[in-house]
Amino acid sequence: MDRRRFITYAAAVSATAASGLSLAQVTGTYRFDVVRERATLAGLRAPLRVAWLTDLHHGQYVRTASVRAWVDAALTEAPDLVLLGGDLVDQRPGADSDEALVAELARLRAPLGVLAVWGNHDRARFEGMEPFAGALRDAGIDVLVNRGVTVRDDLHVAGLDDLRVGRPDLEAALAGRPATGATLFASHNPDVLPTVPIDVGLTLSGHTHGGQVVLPGVGALYTSSEYGDRFLAGWVDGPARGYVSRGLGVTSLPVRINCPAELTVLDLAPVA
Repeated sequence: MDRRRFITYAAAVSATAASGLSLAQVTGTYRFDVVRERATLAGLRAPLRVAWLTDLHHGQYVRTASVRAWVDAALTEAPDLVLLGGDLVDQRPGADSDEALVAELARLRAPLGVLAVWGNHDRARFEGMEPFAGALRDAGIDVLVNRGVTVRDDLHVAGLDDLRVGRPDLEAALAGRPATGATLFASHNPDVLPTVPIDVGLTLSGHTHGGQVVLPGVGALYTSSEYGDRFLAGWVDGPARGYVSRGLGVTSLPVRINCPAELTVLDLAPVA
């Protein structure tokens, strides 16, 4: 289903309750769940807690107050590492400034750092990314564009440029991985999964919003993925193992139906 049909159908559903959806199902746009997941990650020698925040879409429909709540929730989890999965901003500016967004994100702290990748909306918003990237660097956030960094002696984190409108280079992003230890890979768009080497321990993605509008008996109206709902949300295999977050913000319309926003906390353990 294309975006025009998605907007048309979602508007119709949000305007009326004729489909039988409950009020609770259509008024949860700005509520979010802290989703806690546990898994093993080959190569780790010590436990690792990762906070994964993606698809903030600060702009037309998402205000700074929402970002503040997400940052507070992430800090409460005391993660070892914070990863931001792209679409930090929406392609359409909103009432709140980008400076206000950066000021909130600057509060994120973790022993192993705060890292980010670009999404398609980030690149659509800015003609050049360096001013925004520089503001994030000043806030203590390093954007990984087709490169990786070793953050612990048993952990390498790599990031891919946006698959759709960036200049993604999977080989460059994964180059320089240590011969031992774990690799955690961040790609805004999960459609990269079929090409990710199987020895990459875990790929974290967003982009799909879990469908954002999910109708009973119909499913997700729109996933923005070439693979339909194959990589819709949660644990997936492409065949490389991945986790796809439903994301935190909204785009196109300020509505979520049967698809709550998600701040993901991953507790990753060494393989026994």
